[in-house]
Amino acid sequence: MLSNIYKADLIVDNKIIVEIKSIERMDENLCKAQLLSYLKLSGLRLGFIVNFNSKLIKEGLKRVVL
Repeated sequence: MLSNIYKADLIVDNKIIVEIKSIERMDENLCKAQLLSYLKLSGLRLGFIVNFNSKLIKEGLKRVVL
């Protein structure tokens, strides 16, 4: 379980963490590091980064597996 300091944006069915962004230019390494930390702390293995500031949603979608 995540501590009070770290708050995942969305946890789906206690299996997937979704980190929601709306940024013009995504620093993939920084966003991925944040999601990996959440995955390690929660014990979950699968996460997605979704950046809604993209022309197409598939361009702003990144899958991360621990």
